[in-house]
Amino acid sequence: MTTNDSAADGAQKPPAKDPWDLPDVSGLVVGVLGGTGDQGRGLAYRLARAGQKVIIGSRAAERAEAAAAGLGLGVEGADNAECARRSDVVIVAVPWDGHAKTLEALREELAGKLVVDCVNPLGFDKKGAYALKPEEGSAAEQAAALLPDSRVTAAFHHLSAVLLQDESVEEIDTDVMVLGESRADTDLVQALAARIPGMRGVFAGRLRNAHQVESLVANLISVNRRYKAHAGLRVTDV
Repeated sequence: MTTNDSAADGAQKPPAKDPWDLPDVSGLVVGVLGGTGDQGRGLAYRLARAGQKVIIGSRAAERAEAAAAGLGLGVEGADNAECARRSDVVIVAVPWDGHAKTLEALREELAGKLVVDCVNPLGFDKKGAYALKPEEGSAAEQAAALLPDSRVTAAFHHLSAVLLQDESVEEIDTDVMVLGESRADTDLVQALAARIPGMRGVFAGRLRNAHQVESLVANLISVNRRYKAHAGLRVTDV
């Protein structure tokens, strides 16, 4: 290869993409499975407050509709299957002990959807919270195994449900670790996180790294108990 050939090849190389050049997600419908729980309801409230169209899902449509009415902001309620069908992005915020069963039942409805798993497998005893390790490696990897036709990502693990639901709190001062196999999908989730004032989505690797992200919640629970706080995370130098 000549020097000119090398220069030509170099000239054809596309410029590096700005990692903060994120897509517009304002028109996407976001479903929240487990939206009647504290975490799910808090996320639904914050996203709806930011102008996102949100549907809360629950096993019982009546519970979802009641929770949605309590939030206002155009939030709707539906049973889990209807919530999944009507949404472009589906956040999984169900309790860990119901995680597998819920996703197995919704495999068809979640096919082709962008799924954002924010479930933290935790145990509790007299010493406090501790991380559990699912057979698949993490809750997110369990979701990916159960939903082969969905695009599974992991995010929103380290958020305080208390702050999310507090209407007097204008900004949520935290970063959101976002993991997934497709950069296009993680970009969408980062952009969704950035819709919430004070919040930033940061790419944190592939799903095989989700276990330590999920597990860190046990440490944050200890921090919160010791300091009477609602701690979050900030990544420096990015």
